[in-house]
Amino acid sequence: MNNMSLESYTGLIRLRMSAHDAHYAGHLVDGAKMLQLFGDVATELLIRSDGDEGLFVAYDNVEFLAPVYAGDYLEATGRIVAMGKTSRKMVFEARKVIAPAGIAAQASAANVLVQPILVCRASGTCVVPAQCQRIKR
Repeated sequence: MNNMSLESYTGLIRLRMSAHDAHYAGHLVDGAKMLQLFGDVATELLIRSDGDEGLFVAYDNVEFLAPVYAGDYLEATGRIVAMGKTSRKMVFEARKVIAPAGIAAQASAANVLVQPILVCRASGTCVVPAQCQRIKR
């Protein structure tokens, strides 16, 4: 029997957005990249809760709140907020924690943001089929 509480099921990824991630003019990163990060966090959460990667079924809410650019460092976090027999309800947030300084003479300059910027939040549901659950509650 797994004695972990729901609060124990949290995950985090920290990643730099590269020029490859930029999709639009001005080195703007496509919002779909945030969903990819949330999918990776969800996979970690399912492995921690069930010992299996499971499947992402649907997002029920996605909000893009601030632009993300190549060179930004993001933290994507998630947590399981409800567990059914096979379903796992999750919430996610992505925050910009480092941004390029914008100094033309020093293109490699960057700033750690004192107050991280919430760039995206979402919620969704994943499923781990009963026969795939290796960690029993």
